[in-house]
Amino acid sequence: MRKIRIFEHISLDGVIEHDGDYAYGAWTTPYRTPDGAAMLLEAYGANFDLLLGRHTYDMWSGFWPNAGDFPMANAINAVTKYIATHRPDSLQWGPVKDLGEDIIAGIRELKSADGPDLIVSGSSTLTSMLLREGLVDEVVLIVYPVLLGRGKRILSDTVDARELAFVSTRATPTGVLVNTYQYVGALRK
Repeated sequence: MRKIRIFEHISLDGVIEHDGDYAYGAWTTPYRTPDGAAMLLEAYGANFDLLLGRHTYDMWSGFWPNAGDFPMANAINAVTKYIATHRPDSLQWGPVKDLGEDIIAGIRELKSADGPDLIVSGSSTLTSMLLREGLVDEVVLIVYPVLLGRGKRILSDTVDARELAFVSTRATPTGVLVNTYQYVGALRK
């Protein structure tokens, strides 16, 4: 059985990274270092596939194939990408597979099969759906030492309270924390 592991780049006040019309869209850039990239790739693991929402897939397909020759780009370009989409005919950056018309059923089938861990990054709609359905095994928050005030949040308002158990934390020289949590379930009252 595969694990589903959510990775989110996030500010201290819960804003996730994205390239929309938000004025600080590249707010993580000043904190990136080769050591931090190596730490993140190590956290992904030696063998993984990607599970992405369509919007994230479209953004990444415009960046990663042209990012150059370095370990993170090489890993992301090589892995199979499983995409939640209703437009599978337009998926071109591969290797790629769509999850079918019933996205949750497709994810359940994928999770129950043998294979590498499934990494979800970005994809806040998919992240909310996975948490709501109890399909998440681990949450890794890459926390940047900034307060952004407004922007796209990590979860939608449709997700009920959830409990996570702390596993570990690591810090980069620029103050970014890589916090790993195990998914427990619904928050106890």
